[in-house]
Amino acid sequence: MPKVVVVGGGWAGCAASVAARKAGAEVTLLERTDSLLGTGLVGGIMRNNGRYTAAEEAIAMGCGEMFLIADRVAKHTNVDFPGHAHATLYDVARIEPVVRRFLEGQGITVLFGKRVTRAEKENGRITACVTEGGERIEGDAFVDATGSAGPQTNCTRFGNGCAMCALRCPSFGGRVSFSSLAGVSEKMGISASGRPGSMSGSCKLLKESLHPRIVEALNSTGVFVTPIPPELGKKDLSFKACQQYALDEYRENVVLLDTGHAKLMAPYFPLSSLRHIPGFEDARFVDPYAGSKGNSIRYMAIAPRDNALRVEGLDNLFCGGEKAGTLVGHTEAIVTGSLAGRNAALHGQGEELLKLPSETAIGDMIDVSGREIAAGEGLSRRYTFSGSYYFGRMKERGLYSSDPGQIHERIKRLGLEGIFGKNRFEGQELDGERR
Repeated sequence: MPKVVVVGGGWAGCAASVAARKAGAEVTLLERTDSLLGTGLVGGIMRNNGRYTAAEEAIAMGCGEMFLIADRVAKHTNVDFPGHAHATLYDVARIEPVVRRFLEGQGITVLFGKRVTRAEKENGRITACVTEGGERIEGDAFVDATGSAGPQTNCTRFGNGCAMCALRCPSFGGRVSFSSLAGVSEKMGISASGRPGSMSGSCKLLKESLHPRIVEALNSTGVFVTPIPPELGKKDLSFKACQQYALDEYRENVVLLDTGHAKLMAPYFPLSSLRHIPGFEDARFVDPYAGSKGNSIRYMAIAPRDNALRVEGLDNLFCGGEKAGTLVGHTEAIVTGSLAGRNAALHGQGEELLKLPSETAIGDMIDVSGREIAAGEGLSRRYTFSGSYYFGRMKERGLYSSDPGQIHERIKRLGLEGIFGKNRFEGQELDGERR
């Protein structure tokens, strides 16, 4: 049984671990902090726009466990908000324990507090990774799911300083790119304003700090929108990572989504201004704590890779999530992580690697983002199924659908049904989780 080591326990790393395990590998997942999911701890949006298509493609192919879990802990489903349709808003307070227990139940070894600081190589292959504490972990294949946000030096140099976000670099040490440790030359994304990186897309407000009428609207519909008074001016969203939300509605309004806390669809909002808006007089940020000043800086470490998500120049290293490109969102992390994890296991078994065809939205996005980033033009683009550049391409190519039957039939016609194996979360109880 080949051994796959996944470095980074965000959405991409969790999905990679499950896919590798299902493909027959012994899997160890190393996470720098004390919990899984990374920005998934404060995100909460699934299935909006083309992400619905990608999620159903993944479920049809047998790598849909993370989507099924998010569906089961959703606070709201089939939600429409400016520029976006049929979204699922999962509960950020409930999701991590369910994911963690599921991974452990699959026989995946999950190790916390394991910040990897060295890669050992031999003849173009990685043989082991070494943690900050000196622990050496060998593997036949590796997945880099370390992301591209932070560390503190980047957030200070290209942003407004450490925002004390969910990544918690001051406590657990800054993100270390495993690909870079292995000698790979990485690239940086460019924001719409022309500077390196982009600011993470949204903040969270303590729901209880808002006016009861706002809380009631969020609890009942999942969405609250109110105009920004003209004297406060429009928000500048040019530096925002999530360009699918850089629409006039978000410049001219405060848009909130209910994911447990009140998700404010802006990379930051000065508290002195926010509290001048009716209903926000007592508003308080809970993520990041410096949400009135800034957020984390992302897309600082992108690895060159092929369509099998194998990192160029290394025989047995694969990558997923933002490490694989200027990709935006949980869905994008899950589907790329799944492919990276499966291919890491296949490589360890000496089998042919899987590349998804461009007749799938997942395969097409992996292909076009890889080609355009390699050429340089893609570094200023943000690839997401939910909007901006790539969602337009999805619709043009006839790949977008919100009809599960149609999506599953297309996957079956392509000969990809269940290619990752049977979804193992279907029908499971939430192991004592609150309903």
